[in-house]
Amino acid sequence: MNDTTQTAPAAAQEKPVLLQPDNHNKKYEALFVEIDSGQIKLPMFQREFVWEKEQSAKLIDSILKGFPIGTFIFWKTKEELRSYKEVGNHKLPDTPKGDYAQYILDGQQRITSLYAIRKGIRITKDGKEVDYRDIFINMDYDPDTDEQIVVTEKVDGKGYVSVHDVLSKSMGTFYKTLSSSQADQVDAYKNKLTTYDFSTITIKDYPIEVACEVFSRINTGGKALTVFEIMVAKTYDETRQFDLAEKFELLRDGSDEDKECLTAAKFETVPESIIMQCVAAIILKAVRSRDILKIRRDLFIDNWEPMKASLFTAIDFIRSELCVPVSQLVPYPALLVPLTYFFNKTGNKKPTNEQVRLLEQFFYWVGLNLRYSSSTESKLAEDFNKMDSIVKGDMPSYSRAELKVASGTIAETWFSAGNAYCKAILCLLAYQQPKSFDTSGLVILDNSNLKIASSRNYHHFFPKAYLAGKDTDHEPNLIANITLIDGYSNKHRIGKKAPSKYIKAFAKDNKSISKALKTHLIDDIEEFGVSTDDYSTFIDQRARAIAIALNVKLRSITPEQAAEQTTTE
Repeated sequence: MNDTTQTAPAAAQEKPVLLQPDNHNKKYEALFVEIDSGQIKLPMFQREFVWEKEQSAKLIDSILKGFPIGTFIFWKTKEELRSYKEVGNHKLPDTPKGDYAQYILDGQQRITSLYAIRKGIRITKDGKEVDYRDIFINMDYDPDTDEQIVVTEKVDGKGYVSVHDVLSKSMGTFYKTLSSSQADQVDAYKNKLTTYDFSTITIKDYPIEVACEVFSRINTGGKALTVFEIMVAKTYDETRQFDLAEKFELLRDGSDEDKECLTAAKFETVPESIIMQCVAAIILKAVRSRDILKIRRDLFIDNWEPMKASLFTAIDFIRSELCVPVSQLVPYPALLVPLTYFFNKTGNKKPTNEQVRLLEQFFYWVGLNLRYSSSTESKLAEDFNKMDSIVKGDMPSYSRAELKVASGTIAETWFSAGNAYCKAILCLLAYQQPKSFDTSGLVILDNSNLKIASSRNYHHFFPKAYLAGKDTDHEPNLIANITLIDGYSNKHRIGKKAPSKYIKAFAKDNKSISKALKTHLIDDIEEFGVSTDDYSTFIDQRARAIAIALNVKLRSITPEQAAEQTTTE
């Protein structure tokens, strides 16, 4: 049970933040003294930041020619973010404890290039070493041409000096090795570099979500950073060895030491955003992006392991009690959020029989009513209250109309592998533990075979190709025509055959074919029109069987009432 709850601030209590950027210039030396002292940092928002040498050479060339090179934007804050610890072979210093840090929001490429040249940094990129000492000033540069002053390749017959040497060596060195006029020119170049006014804007004490929005707009063409990317930076804690990016990778893929992971549970399709919401659910009982971003670092880290424990308990529940073996069938990934919240509230105890039935009802209610197709965050907040009721063993409040499924609706529903309504029906079919037609072995379902409507685990009982060859206007792609079978039988033993023919062929080797068909909610080949290849009858009968089974899950009818309806028209 989690006792550390951070109350989500009410929207009415939130005060607008008055933001005022500070515009000023920085000299070259001042800029890099601040990097060397740990004051300027490069935030690690999952972005590559190393330029090619050619781009760096053009940058120095622009400075020497007096061209503007754009404005640097810094975020000055006491927030400790995940940032780069080194550039190539050069370790970057830590920010002194308690001091402000200036995170580079715009200008990472340019500042990194300037710094790499000044320090003579070597970087291994794509298996090759890039040495930033090998950027040169062409001492025979002709100002009447369009060529660059600064280059990365030397040409025979011309003189060159390394930009790194110009910045790091005393001028006496050049007066010893170059002619007086060339040394004077080097001195002029060095003066231009070190006295160049870099235009900067500093935003101080902005909220992290605002600073990250600034970063997003200026670095990715308006594409916002995800909540996960921001939280990766915000929750990084070297002392506690917490790196959210690494933690998520371990959660998804596991390790040699920890085998429990989403991939092993066949829930590897769960996105990062859902994991963030699971953490927020158990801390805040709220999952809005703005609420997640306000979770304190220590509180987030403290609740990571409790979230994991409850998440895997929720997945185990879905797999064992609901018999949904893979994440691809779950109507919405967001369903994991209230279930994780529930198990965290109960201390991950095994639910009672009544709680199992209530959670099952909730699961199907969400899918069949397209619950999370819009306004998901606010609806999840409402559904945490439903979980609170189920924790007590009480049935949540639902509209009666939302707990009833009509067979006519199912008979008319077009099949889409991404539609939550269809997925709820597929979960029902998975719950039946479908058997293969040829051997009555359990059908193995896999996320990779369930992505799209044409995937291998989906079989149109009346094949599309068969119906296409008939002189009818029957629509084959209906959810009531879908069965879950193995890919081999689907492709190699059925093809475009009529149901009466391929079922008869299977029956020769499989004497339990009738029992196997019942696991697909096909109760009788005569009544369902299978033996006569009557598609209309099949759709009506199977839609009816599916509706009865769903209404049991929704608890609008009892299993006894379902048995009566199954034996009567």
